[in-house]
This record gives sequence, C-alpha cells and structure tokens, in this order.
Amino acid sequence: MTRFAPLALIATLVTAPAFAEAKKYTLDASHSQIVFSYNHLGFSTSYGMFSGFNGEILFDQADPAASSVTVSFPVKTMLTGWQERFDHFMSADFFDAADEEMVTFTSTAIEVTGEKTAKITGDLSLNGVTKSVVLDAVMNQVGEHPMAKTPWAGFSATTTLIRSDYNLGQFAPYVSDEVQVQISIEAQKAAD
Repeated sequence: MTRFAPLALIATLVTAPAFAEAKKYTLDASHSQIVFSYNHLGFSTSYGMFSGFNGEILFDQADPAASSVTVSFPVKTMLTGWQERFDHFMSADFFDAADEEMVTFTSTAIEVTGEKTAKITGDLSLNGVTKSVVLDAVMNQVGEHPMAKTPWAGFSATTTLIRSDYNLGQFAPYVSDEVQVQISIEAQKAAD
C-alpha cells in the first residue's frame, strides 16, 4: 500500500488548482472608466464617459474562465463635456432617465483566448433593455499595488454597441448607430 502513497500525493498536487476558488476584488471607482464614442454626421467623433462606478470581480487567476464580473452605475453619471448634450441624452429623445435608473452588466461566460486575453459574454441592461454582449478583454496586470500594498488587478476591454438595440436610435444613421466602447478598470482584493 505504501508504494502508492507517492502517486496519491502527486495526483493531489496536480489536481489542487482545480479546488482553488475565485477571490473577490472590488472596483477602484477612482481608476475605472468607460469611454464611448460615435460618429457625428460624418464631421466628427463625439465622446462621453462613465466613471466612479461600482462593481465586483470574482477572479480566479489559475482558471480565468471560472471568474465573473458585475458592474452597475446610474445613467445620470454620464459625462459628455457639454451640459446641453447631457441634457439632450437624458431627455425623451434618448434615455428619459430617472435619477435611480441604472446600467448593469453581469457576465455569463468567459472564454480564455490567450495568455492575457479573453472574451467576456454578459447581459447588459441599458434603457430598460437587456441584451447579451461580448467584451474583448485584456488582463493588464495583477500584483501588489505599490502604494496600497494590497493585491490589485487591472483589466481593459472593448466592444461595439448598436444603440437602436436599446431604443436609443434617434437620428440614426446620420448620427452613427454604432457606439464604440472602451473600458479600463482597476480592482483591489477585498479583505478576507
């Protein structure tokens, strides 16, 4: 019996990572942004941003496909750089947003595509409509934050949304129906 003990030990060590569990990280609201852009009448590209939002990542570094992410923020935290544009976006032409109206994203699957890349599929709820979207994601860095001295993670992602899918298609196609989305987030490991 004892001659099988080393084999049992090796088997245990080889399968140990499968029992690792995802660690909870909370978004660093001060260093997490969503930037969106769209073509305006062929003359320019207009930009907007959401910042200061809340979210949580359950991150399994050994098995990234077992990770998940949830994010939420009020529509009215949108930044456009011009008050009149913001007011128009919040009007009945677009969001007709109440103060408490939220944008949410909840991942449903993660497909690892490379050493630091993945496709994150999730449900995006925007303007009362929920649709599945795919984010092309990159893990920028994972390690100890040099100032906070705690575990930290950084990720980037991109996607393209069709605003008419969310009942926001006013003035399309003159104002592009496609909206390019760039996401950059930092997250800190939650206290155990």
